[in-house]
Amino acid sequence: MSSYRPVPSRPGPGVARSVPAGPLPRTVAGVTKPQIPAPTVEKTDEQWRAELSPAEYEVLRRAGTERPWTGQYVDNHRTGIYRCRACGSELFRSDTKFDSHCGWPSFWSPLAGERVILREDSSLGMTRVEALCANCHSHLGHVFHGEGYGTPTDDRYCINSISLTFEDEPAS
Repeated sequence: MSSYRPVPSRPGPGVARSVPAGPLPRTVAGVTKPQIPAPTVEKTDEQWRAELSPAEYEVLRRAGTERPWTGQYVDNHRTGIYRCRACGSELFRSDTKFDSHCGWPSFWSPLAGERVILREDSSLGMTRVEALCANCHSHLGHVFHGEGYGTPTDDRYCINSISLTFEDEPAS
């Protein structure tokens, strides 16, 4: 059973959404507010509830947060691909994962810029950048820039383990 810590959820459909202008950058500096594209995978709330566990639903569909150091992928160092737990879209490669010691899996870049949507999140009285699966708009976590981790992008995609599945790279 995954552990998660519910946080106040944002309103459902109709919430103001924002993403970077033009092609999604590999860095989060300068996030702007154009219209977010429609998800490729669209399901009703009832369909999501039927497919996801209560903990998965809380994080993926209501933007909750699992407790730090409890997720199954925090200390995963295997080689492979991380996918969206809700729709299976490929999101991150293990070669962009790094140890940030924050309690959640951290990546310095998504698999491809268009796989993850970035939007401004002011839900807890501060402004952050939320990371969403571009395919189904499920909440993945948040992105932080300029923390000095020494990664190629200076970004930290801080992602909830419960938002992901992992597929080992096939043996060659």
